[in-house]
Amino acid sequence: MALTPQFLTPAGKAKLQEELADLKGPRREEIARRLKHAIEMGDLSENADYHAAKEDQGFIEGRIQQIEAILSTATLIEDTDLNTSMVQIGNTVTLQEGDEPEETFIIVGANEANPRQRKISYESPMGAALMGHKKGETVEVHLPNNSILKIKILKIE
Repeated sequence: MALTPQFLTPAGKAKLQEELADLKGPRREEIARRLKHAIEMGDLSENADYHAAKEDQGFIEGRIQQIEAILSTATLIEDTDLNTSMVQIGNTVTLQEGDEPEETFIIVGANEANPRQRKISYESPMGAALMGHKKGETVEVHLPNNSILKIKILKIE
């Protein structure tokens, strides 16, 4: 099975490194304390605290492995690599749909996508439609509900 290439901006890498440090430090220590306390309570077969702590431990260890894998394999998109002549990962793009107000988005890798922060994945319908297009072009975005959104690229930074 071929893996999809993963891309990170410097901010995305820093955020993952911060999360990893928290998981490996304070979060692991908290789980260890919870497990120790639950074990001291005795009979583990019916100890809900123990089972909850073990489940949390599994989640944390899985997330640690996931972040480490992302950090070790992802391609870092540096600001100096950015080309503003066409849309690519790391660009800030200002768009307009018809007469609607302008909107600005940052094109990021899937691990950094957060629509509330105006960060869209290059793999999303909008991100994929924008990739490789230039300022002034109108792009058709094919949405999951089978509708088509026409957006004009006003600025690429």
